Amino acid sequence: MSSMDAKPLSLEEKWRLLPSFLMIRGLVRQHLDSFNHFIQVEMKEIVKANEYIYCDADPNWFVQYVDIRVGMPDIEESYGMSRKTIPHECRLRDITYSAPILVDIEYARGNQRVLKHNLTIGRMPIMLKSENCSLHGKTPAELIKAQECPIDSGGYFVVNGSEKVILIHEQLAKNRMLIEEGPVCQVTSASLERKSRTNIVINKKNQISMKHNAFSDDIPLFILLRAMNVTSDAEIVDLICNDASSSIDANILLPSIEVAQTAKVFTNVQALHYLVGKLKTSLNFAPTKLSNQYDYRKKSQMDSVRELLNTTVVAHIPVTNGDYKVKVIYICQMVRRLIKALDHPEYIDDRDYYGNKRLELAGSLLSLLFEDLFKRFNNELRIIADKNIPKIKTAQFDVVKHMRQDIITNGLTSAIATGNWTVKRFRMERVGVSQVLSRLSFISALGMMTRINSAFEKTRKTSGPRSLQCSQWGLVCPCDTPEGEACGLIKNLALMTHITTNISPADRKTLIDFCKELAGVEDIALACNGLFLNSNYLVYVDGLIIGFTAGPHRVVEVIRTLRRGRKISEFISASYSHLQKAVYISTDGGRLCRPYIVLNQDGNPLLTNAHLEKLKRGFLNFQDLINQGLIEYLDVNESSISHFALTNADRTSQSTHLEIEPFTLLGVCAGLIPFPHNNQSPRNTYQCAMGKQAMGVIGLNQRVRIDTLMYNLAYAQRPVVSSKTIQLIKFDEIPAGINSIVAVMSYSGFDIEDAIVMNKASIDRAFGRCFVYKSQKCLLKKSASTGRDEIQPPPLKPENANIAYRLKCLDSDGIVAPGERVSDRQVLVNRYSPTSNPLFTADAKGATVIGSTNYRENALTYRGIEPIVVERVIITSNVEESFLIKMNLRQHRRPEVGDKFSSRHGQKGVIGLIANQEDMPFNLEGICPDLIMNPHGFPSRMTVGKLKELIAGKSAVIKGTIHDSTVFGGTSLEEMESILVNSGFHLKCKEIMTSGITGELLKAYIYFGPIYYQKLKHMVLDKIHGRPRGPRAVLTRQPTEGRARDGGLRLGEMERDCLIGHGVSMLLIERLMLSSDAYMADVCAKCGLFGYLNWCSSCNSSQDVATIQIPYAYKLLLQELQSMNINARLELTKK
Repeated sequence: MSSMDAKPLSLEEKWRLLPSFLMIRGLVRQHLDSFNHFIQVEMKEIVKANEYIYCDADPNWFVQYVDIRVGMPDIEESYGMSRKTIPHECRLRDITYSAPILVDIEYARGNQRVLKHNLTIGRMPIMLKSENCSLHGKTPAELIKAQECPIDSGGYFVVNGSEKVILIHEQLAKNRMLIEEGPVCQVTSASLERKSRTNIVINKKNQISMKHNAFSDDIPLFILLRAMNVTSDAEIVDLICNDASSSIDANILLPSIEVAQTAKVFTNVQALHYLVGKLKTSLNFAPTKLSNQYDYRKKSQMDSVRELLNTTVVAHIPVTNGDYKVKVIYICQMVRRLIKALDHPEYIDDRDYYGNKRLELAGSLLSLLFEDLFKRFNNELRIIADKNIPKIKTAQFDVVKHMRQDIITNGLTSAIATGNWTVKRFRMERVGVSQVLSRLSFISALGMMTRINSAFEKTRKTSGPRSLQCSQWGLVCPCDTPEGEACGLIKNLALMTHITTNISPADRKTLIDFCKELAGVEDIALACNGLFLNSNYLVYVDGLIIGFTAGPHRVVEVIRTLRRGRKISEFISASYSHLQKAVYISTDGGRLCRPYIVLNQDGNPLLTNAHLEKLKRGFLNFQDLINQGLIEYLDVNESSISHFALTNADRTSQSTHLEIEPFTLLGVCAGLIPFPHNNQSPRNTYQCAMGKQAMGVIGLNQRVRIDTLMYNLAYAQRPVVSSKTIQLIKFDEIPAGINSIVAVMSYSGFDIEDAIVMNKASIDRAFGRCFVYKSQKCLLKKSASTGRDEIQPPPLKPENANIAYRLKCLDSDGIVAPGERVSDRQVLVNRYSPTSNPLFTADAKGATVIGSTNYRENALTYRGIEPIVVERVIITSNVEESFLIKMNLRQHRRPEVGDKFSSRHGQKGVIGLIANQEDMPFNLEGICPDLIMNPHGFPSRMTVGKLKELIAGKSAVIKGTIHDSTVFGGTSLEEMESILVNSGFHLKCKEIMTSGITGELLKAYIYFGPIYYQKLKHMVLDKIHGRPRGPRAVLTRQPTEGRARDGGLRLGEMERDCLIGHGVSMLLIERLMLSSDAYMADVCAKCGLFGYLNWCSSCNSSQDVATIQIPYAYKLLLQELQSMNINARLELTKK
């Protein structure tokens, strides 16, 4: 069937593509793809680049790595004994979910060549659900057996028992020319060995020069090019200025030529000598510990400069056999763009344009770290060989016995555990690369997996990087960003975004061959002059010039044809710029792309209903549609030269692609909002933040997990007003909220400022009840000097009632029993630690003699306002073979005044009043609302989506269905109103209600129906704080700060000013001194200095010493001033 005869696709049928896409790409898949690529490809490349180790002591000694691979996750129970493990066990036992890194090596032992297989050189933390994970490819039933949630998407690590996710990081693209304000032409180059930044600048005298970190001063352009074997001024001017349109005046280069003349640099050797003089002294290229070990000869400075020009200046362009031609052309192109940007501002690039950005994922970050650690591992082996080979021993030197696993293992584990990424080779020191996965709700975990972190400092108040760019359409969610200082810097991926990974060098070479053979690209080696180069379009592959062409459209069309025929990777993109006269072909990783339906030349989709039917039946999957060229991925640069139709009706003859679904331009969190296109924009942003704080079901395995803190809603319900995103991410299976009957009316004055009035009978029926789970853990440590911790059973006859109360919940083994109700300061584990402190030896109560060691009490106690129930107790061991006792503690909470609730439209409010049901209004059917909302919450917020949700919810409940509220669509208002009218309800959901207090009919119609409400984690019980007396800081003797430290409530400067305004001086003295840090100080009335024990050591007299009451902090201030040689004297007067 031809595409002309194909029926147009309906919106409903296209929607079937989404579940199929999410099975192979999107959301968390990019983390998994990146990690798999690192394990299968990048790791092998790193080992291949560093496969040989030699040493100075014996020229015949060597080590060669033949192969490297990562095994399956296991646990070493004892030396040499290991068994397979699952992530759940690692979470419970506080150990790292990792697999051994195995290598095959060939090495010299004496005069023999020895081949060894499966040697472990370290352990690699494994990403859950990746191909090396024990959960990969498991069915839901098998996942449940392994005590994992089938809906959990993986993509994170388990390190020391806690879940860590390596966030997506946004970087500027490497190997791209960028013209910045100034103008400055900047290229950040990255080759496998080096990273460097090269700037071409033009000063006020119109002199063009190069700035580079390796040189202490700017290098004039003509001297730089002469050092690269281009000595003729005419040739340089030709390469830069000569083109068919004469767009650049050659006279602009005259000042630059004069600089070279003044410096008397005319030849290649003179230019190199000039550069030697400008070299930074630190760059003498002495071999470092990590550099190639047999390259110890000291280079001459001329060689150093040559190597610098070869490998560091514009580092991504290779120089083979001293041929600088491509590098010279590249630098001349940089100068061309710089000169054009002087008069034409359109040549200045936008740093925030998303085509100039690349996203770093877990794979590329781990690759950098592993390379650094692997080189360190090899270097250590070489140092050991250098030390041991010269020694004469009976046994021959065997390098295998000296292979330590801890360098690589500890390096990887500690980096993921702390988030500190340190790679000395690139001077890279980043913090916060990995973070603890937020398990507050299912959505908060999923939102964290799709979060993009910007490298920009949060404190700078620039709007550029924060604003929403047109190039982010469909790739980054326009709603989901935090409020405050990180606004616009932390972003979230949209629903159908995919992040590319690097393609292999062999595929890249094939692509370049195709360009030269099929696309009419002439090899750059054939370029004979500047006119030839500058009149044609230069073709760049990842920033490297491979040739030039007269027909950029043909190159793009050939690349697209090859991509649709799957002769090259589906993630290769091709675009052109008429302004810059260049064709850009991108194959690198970290580009954002998304799929589109391909249209033929008449503007009809290649995808037909027959394909969708096969997809529905499972005969095809999404990858098959890509392989057949019906759907293709486009990145930002290629999107800019394509023409999209948003819907079927928008297609024209110019259209090249059709959008799969418009709602996929939103992310996961924004997709939960009903009718978000009817809301004011900031409300959607607020909901994205609050949806992550909503309590619900965090996963189907929540009852077997022991998390530090977990909130569970007792009766979570799926929303009656759902959306396609909710079904796609399976939020309706593990929801976070309750369908509440809401009356929009004013009631009692307790509902001002967004507060809500709640029905007490609804709370009695378990509306909004939740469970808070906290875990406590107790380690029994073992030390070589003093012994190990012990657990003591409680005494049969306690000495007093206080001890009896504290130990009341303990079992006979000294550990709290499951099911016990534990109150504040009661003991959970009766642990005793060994001590050599004589205080405890003498103290009969504190020390218990077990054997000959003195023990002191070091019990684990519960601290909290409300009692808590012990749900589970686990006794196990960790990697260090210390005993580990973990307790899961459960607290049941019902909503109280001050607890925070929110709808899905950013309408948050606390409970202002819990009213009895008999006082609540009711409708003609006798239905009372669960909560009453103040109508003043609507006009200024403009959340029309919430009004629509109430109508949709009411009509869905009446019909017994679930309504769709997807953005830009959903169930129509007419359909919902017809359901209401046919069932005898008001078409706008208004009801006649009777007051529960007076029994009279209310004088207005009340907007009444169901709305999905979320209970947020902010509860009064977690925030309530106050104290009469308590701990004090040692230094100032003032009350400590903060709720966790049982601190005082601070009376600050503004409160002080208020009390001064009221003139209550005695209250001020009481608050600021008597209740805080009153201190009786001895002061000498004669000299004004502090005395001690009624004696002034300055006057050597006790005659004039008086005792006064001052704040201790004031006394401390005076003494600190004395330490700085400032003598503050007090003048005393008699009362």
